[in-house]
Amino acid sequence: MTQQNADERLGIAAAIVVHEDRVLMVRRRVSEGQLSWQFPAGEVEPGEAREDAAVRETKEETGLDVAAVKLLGERVHPKTGRLMSYTACEVVGGAAYVADADELAELAWVALADIPNYVPYGLYEPVQQHLDAALR
Repeated sequence: MTQQNADERLGIAAAIVVHEDRVLMVRRRVSEGQLSWQFPAGEVEPGEAREDAAVRETKEETGLDVAAVKLLGERVHPKTGRLMSYTACEVVGGAAYVADADELAELAWVALADIPNYVPYGLYEPVQQHLDAALR
């Protein structure tokens, strides 16, 4: 197996960070097709748990310290074809900012009603259900 195939199998871990009735979203400098706004996310490293990758990527991209609460689900993303896992996270310290300016253009704390303005094609159902319950 090539290294690229091994990396693809590990997939991408996304963090669903809810704080004060908002969810953290980031806008990448380079969009993946229609994906411009998304959740903090990045590749799972060999030997790393998906939840740990979501926590690490959130810190690397936004400077925010979070803790994994639970794995919400996993799927092959319909727009990118990449294996995705989604982990609900809670803030444990710090303040969010664009920590990785090479990768991110900006970030936003988004209210439930405003999510369709950022992600017009809809969210993965387990993520949407989590946000419906967590955000008021």
